[in-house]
Amino acid sequence: MSYVVCPLDRRQVLAGGFAVGAALAAPAIAQARARVRLGYLHVVAVDGHLFTGLDRGAFDRQGIDFELVERDTGPEVFEAMARGEVDVLSAGGVISNYLALGAGRAFLINDIEVATAQLWVRPDRGVTSFADLRGKRIATTRRTTAHIFLDRALRANGLGSGDVEVVSSSMTAAVGAFIAGEVPAVALWVPFNLRVRDRLPDAIKLVDASAFYPQSAVLGGWVARHDYHAANRDVLARIIRGWAEANDYMLRNPVTAAGTLQQLHYPQAGITDITEALKAQKMFSSREWKRLYADGTVVKWLQQVSDFFMADAGTTAAKSASEYFETSLYLATIT
Repeated sequence: MSYVVCPLDRRQVLAGGFAVGAALAAPAIAQARARVRLGYLHVVAVDGHLFTGLDRGAFDRQGIDFELVERDTGPEVFEAMARGEVDVLSAGGVISNYLALGAGRAFLINDIEVATAQLWVRPDRGVTSFADLRGKRIATTRRTTAHIFLDRALRANGLGSGDVEVVSSSMTAAVGAFIAGEVPAVALWVPFNLRVRDRLPDAIKLVDASAFYPQSAVLGGWVARHDYHAANRDVLARIIRGWAEANDYMLRNPVTAAGTLQQLHYPQAGITDITEALKAQKMFSSREWKRLYADGTVVKWLQQVSDFFMADAGTTAAKSASEYFETSLYLATIT
């Protein structure tokens, strides 16, 4: 089988996942197998392609054996990379922050997080509209997809950073604070909305990121350490090919893909929740992504998000998206 769960991973992969993956996997092609330590978030927009590819044997056919290292947030995954604990990572919009600061080289995009970020408020704490947020505390995780979304949602509704107090923590803690009533609002990402929905049925989803697309496009994707990227381009190309097989399968078979993800990897969620999560991310075929890489669209989208992060941090010496995102490897790999 093409992956193992690292001891650092909190979540146990279901035994059934191994059985189905083995049944679907064809024999690996005749090439040296590569063991890759992969950091990731357990969020459909981030690991949907990963697990679909693993369950269907797409990465196995490319001779890739993943050692999975799960973390709660993008910053934590990048910290693991900085410590040398992972070779490659998959994360959300946070990549545009850390890559601009020189923390790796991106080589593959998963999707556009069209509606994965959401703003929830509590009427019982006096908040039912954006106007009610003035002077209030909002929990989120800074320098992530949720933070980008929150900034744009506030500005679109006449509020600036000085009009609210943003309280930053891990997303688990942020949602916990919202549920406990410590803050009247939280900017989160799917699937943390399920915890809010289940624990606070009267909470209101004020808006999600789809309100700001296509003017705003937040991309998530795959990043390699600089040294790993330089020395293992063939391995990264094989990852791209396995990813492309999974991506195109998900587009052709959305119902089946959602059902398998829910059964094997998201048992705490319902099939409707996973279907909605997949709809919250905009995916393109591997060939269509090739066009978007080639014409500069992907670099433009990444740069917009990097500009926000760098302005928020007051950083002027940053790498441009054209420097930190390599298009040539994907363009040479996908025919």
